[in-house]
Amino acid sequence: MAHNNDREATRPQASVFVKASRTTGPAVRPTLVAADYFRRSSPAAATLSPTPRIAGPPGPKTAPRRPQTTAYPAGLAPSRFGHARSGSHPLWHAQLGSRHRGHAQWGSRPLGLCGVPKRFLCRDWKCGGLVADGAASKPLRYGSTVGPDAPARTRPHGAAPQRAALVSAGPGKAGTPRARGASGRRAVLGPACGGAPVASPRSVLSYVAGIAWFLALAFPPLTQRTYMSENAMGSTMVEEQFAGGDRARAWARDFAAHRRKSGALPVAWLERAMRSVGLEVYTQTFSRKLPFPDETYERYMVTGTNVYGILRAPRAASTESLVLTVPCSTDSTNSQAVGLLLALAAHFRGQIYWAKDIIFLVTEHDLLGTEAWLEAYHDVNVTGMQSSPLQGRAGAIQAAVALELSSDVVTSLDVTVEGLNGQLPNLDLLNLFQTFCQKGGLLCTLQGKLQSQDWTSLDGPLQGLQTLLLMVLRQASGRPHGPHGLFLRYRVEALTLRGINSFRQYKYDLVAVGKALEGVFRKLNHLLERLHQSFFLYLLPALSRFVSIGLYMPAAGFLLLVLGLKILLPTAHSGPAPRGRGGVHRRELFKHSCVLQGVGLASLVAPLLISQAVGLALYILPVLGQHVAAQHFPVAEAEAVVLTLLAIYAAGLALPHNTHRVVSTQAPDRGWMALKLVALIYLALQLGCIVLTNFSLGFLLAVTMVPAAAITKPRGPRPLYAVLLVLTSPAATLLGSLFLWRELQEAPLSLAEGWQLFLVALSQGVLEHYSYGAWLFPVLALGLYPCWLLFWNVLFWK
Repeated sequence: MAHNNDREATRPQASVFVKASRTTGPAVRPTLVAADYFRRSSPAAATLSPTPRIAGPPGPKTAPRRPQTTAYPAGLAPSRFGHARSGSHPLWHAQLGSRHRGHAQWGSRPLGLCGVPKRFLCRDWKCGGLVADGAASKPLRYGSTVGPDAPARTRPHGAAPQRAALVSAGPGKAGTPRARGASGRRAVLGPACGGAPVASPRSVLSYVAGIAWFLALAFPPLTQRTYMSENAMGSTMVEEQFAGGDRARAWARDFAAHRRKSGALPVAWLERAMRSVGLEVYTQTFSRKLPFPDETYERYMVTGTNVYGILRAPRAASTESLVLTVPCSTDSTNSQAVGLLLALAAHFRGQIYWAKDIIFLVTEHDLLGTEAWLEAYHDVNVTGMQSSPLQGRAGAIQAAVALELSSDVVTSLDVTVEGLNGQLPNLDLLNLFQTFCQKGGLLCTLQGKLQSQDWTSLDGPLQGLQTLLLMVLRQASGRPHGPHGLFLRYRVEALTLRGINSFRQYKYDLVAVGKALEGVFRKLNHLLERLHQSFFLYLLPALSRFVSIGLYMPAAGFLLLVLGLKILLPTAHSGPAPRGRGGVHRRELFKHSCVLQGVGLASLVAPLLISQAVGLALYILPVLGQHVAAQHFPVAEAEAVVLTLLAIYAAGLALPHNTHRVVSTQAPDRGWMALKLVALIYLALQLGCIVLTNFSLGFLLAVTMVPAAAITKPRGPRPLYAVLLVLTSPAATLLGSLFLWRELQEAPLSLAEGWQLFLVALSQGVLEHYSYGAWLFPVLALGLYPCWLLFWNVLFWK
């Protein structure tokens, strides 16, 4: 590039270089020099400005020519940096490099960091040359004059004049940006970036489409009737012969009496009862120290014993097995379920058609005993449980049924399918149980709700939508809602059946329940392989209807599309993007490069590390510091854990006052835009992964966090954005879900009751993570909360 190095020293220069990339091929890209030669040494400089020319092809080396000077037209005043501004005559000065072989084109918008429109590029995309702004749109030829003397077109009506920021290439002065940064790279000429609109129509439409799609899942076009996929379980033509209702009630009374007498699980009595019916009986002891006292069940140091008996299959080699389990906790004896288990064991012992071993398991301390037995059976230790090894084993467990009965008679059986971390059993197992309930006349419920029989009117889908929302809320919690939830971790299909004795007129005794269980086990006995043909990912608006993954996933896809639009279309108003070959890809890469240009990536490390450090403290400190908090404050350990959680969570709100001091101030607008871009990508990746593993949790988080993340910026109504961010934070989402859950159960909460339930939920969430491996707490603490802090940092960017 020819540069006027021999100019007089009394003429300070201000030049800005926008260098296009060069190629090694024959098509050589040009170099644009947008320069403003403004002479501050004489009073006439206020009314004069040079007009550079477009250089021609390279020729013999000659002395550099002094650029011509032209007076500004009337009403055209130079800015304090030397470039001209006018409402009707925008003036820019440009000079194309001597190696340019293409055409340049004038534009109607200034050249800026926020994205250079097509009008600023050479018409030949391969050239890649940039030209300065002007009022006319015409090709520039070799030797053509650029400046106020050039013919100009009138700006369109209503178009606001745009001011470009000129970067000085000369010696730096106070208040004058420098053309070169610390790295020595040339800066880019551009205007100050303005914020994007609050929400683009595409983003709003995508969000509304996601909500509408989810609400439509309960209606017949999207919901389908359930059907049996496994051929071996397609028919219920078996004759149930169970008639041990009286025997079951007698065993239940004896079990309850021994339970009250001993104050714990009557292990000796259970061993005698199981041996009397011909089972191989074994026991297992276990112990578990909880991370902090569980005030809900009033336990801390837990020790217990599990009792199980094995019915060996007379026609198989003990390679496969089925499990019927009854959990016994301190608050519920579940004696009727134990009596029915023993009665079914006695009945099954007299049959000769069993091809699989059947394990009858009675666990102590509810889910803790179930987890201890499963870890010992599969020879793993994932929760730190201390237990004795099992002395007796059967084959690989194919399926399991957990039974909970509160009385001798029931009005309905409620089916629970939600397991640990949102896992669900194979849909065929649920269909099988429902089929036998219909055959025996048993009334079945889902989420405690009766299913509607009329799906042609509006009442049926509305009731299905209520059931669907209840399932989504329970699945999103990630906690095992019964012993079956722990079996699902080991790839064992399982259900939990709870007997409900309500005010309904029709009652069913233990014989009806026993016949339904006998039919289910006889059909499972016919399986030649694991249940695999039906759905593992589904939603249930009713027992007879389901929504498959292919139908409900678009709802989350529309919500995540909002983040995708915000990522692909940055928050800066970049104007029309360049078009040409590879249009979309080049346009998005161009915008992203413009957003991140001028911002060192090192400046983003501080807010990212601080936000992640707060999330790590939220995950570790409450449990580690419970004893210290209990010593210095009059609170129990469980209360100390919850209060520490809330304190660290609230302390994260002070982050913007700490991180803005360590972030580079060379490009403050680019700083928050780049940070928001990183936060949007981080949130999109997290929600995408969560939706694939637990749709309900991912959908609820997307519904609440996506709108606030999309519109957050440090401009506009900042208090309104702050309130919106707080209301859509992970903790507020949990609190709102509790209120919604009780409202759908027709048991609304007051504010005080909701807050107490929220504190209990926090405590139970931490306990379930350490006791069973539920990952809702670490996902919120280590992933979503730090990501939310990044948006909070963007909002209060300085």
